[in-house]
Amino acid sequence: MLIYLSGLDEALNIDFQRAVDRIAGVPICALLSGIERLRRALFASPVFAAQPKRILIVLLSEMGSLVLAQAMFAKLKQKYPDAELHILMFKKNREVLDLLGVMPREHVITLNDKSLGQFVPDILRAIKMMRALKFDVVIDCELFTRVSSIFAYLSGAPKRVGFHSHTQEGLYRGDFITHPVMYNPYRHLSQQFLTMVEAIESSGTPIAKGEAVELSAPPLLQFAEGELQEIGGKLHADFPVLAGKRLILVYPDGGLLPIRAWPPEYYKQLCSALLQEGYAVALIGLPDAKPLAQEIVAHCAHPHCIDLTGYTKSVRHLLAIFSHAALLITNDGGPGQFSALTRLPTLVFFGPETPALYSPLAPNIHCLYTALSCSPCLTAYNHRNSPCDGNNQCLKLITPEQVLGRARELLSVGSAA
Repeated sequence: MLIYLSGLDEALNIDFQRAVDRIAGVPICALLSGIERLRRALFASPVFAAQPKRILIVLLSEMGSLVLAQAMFAKLKQKYPDAELHILMFKKNREVLDLLGVMPREHVITLNDKSLGQFVPDILRAIKMMRALKFDVVIDCELFTRVSSIFAYLSGAPKRVGFHSHTQEGLYRGDFITHPVMYNPYRHLSQQFLTMVEAIESSGTPIAKGEAVELSAPPLLQFAEGELQEIGGKLHADFPVLAGKRLILVYPDGGLLPIRAWPPEYYKQLCSALLQEGYAVALIGLPDAKPLAQEIVAHCAHPHCIDLTGYTKSVRHLLAIFSHAALLITNDGGPGQFSALTRLPTLVFFGPETPALYSPLAPNIHCLYTALSCSPCLTAYNHRNSPCDGNNQCLKLITPEQVLGRARELLSVGSAA
């Protein structure tokens, strides 16, 4: 949920993002808050439209959050069927949004965050577009980053919905949200996104004091006729050793937050055990994850253990391969969230973050979590900056033997089906 600027190593990226958000974000939010107070003192309060005609959603965070926001998109369409929905997001997440089919393609405003040289012009272009569209409502779905609240204010929308710390010591992000929603660390994020919709027409403090609604699984991704067979045929042509084997996919990478990763030694033990039991194992991930994948493949030294990092051309391609697998074992991250769009049985490791807030919402998802006294340590209040010394016991206490046992259970159910 932080701005991602490439060109630096991952650890420095995270620190750089936090520094920019604090050093630049705090004074900008304070300045905009002052401008808003002056505006309110000099001018009459804005007249809110009885029924919004255009609603902007600001959702800059990781791809998985788009899947968790499915219920919010559906609720907005149900409650405001005549309103145009638009979204402001990072360009790198655009593929997932298009995959979900929740927004007209022409209603997407993107920011290219691959470099500062691309990001700054895109900011100016986005602000110009937002002002021209004259939104009635903007919903800031980020937690306590300042950049999203700044975009919400600069959109020009008279009604601004977003998280606010109220009496909690959350990160300061200005006082210009007109409909401040209390962030609730005990409620699933999808529920909190739904509260944003209720807040549009609610009052009181805190706003939108509604009961939690039952959350349902997101719709399964639909593929074109013959698409799965074509991709499956290509996979087996590229890796003939998979023929006749039940395939287990493994995502061992921690991405920008390595503390979320189950230990590599555990993955090596688990993959070796699964191979010995007659399964094929494929390591998945982005090209950056290839060194770890090759390390696991080398450790296993088995013909049925293959490296698929960088193999898939898109998230859709990855999900098509999910349909040819029997099980996915993954760290907390994108693959676990994407699996909720399929029927693939999935084991997801949690620890630094909690499934109570971030679990994918589908019956095929099974979370592994050790609730230690310090877990979860990545929160909205610390900008996902854990005090952990790297000895992530919350994940290390989940043993390969435990995971193997759970994997056998899910594989036996799949085999019986």
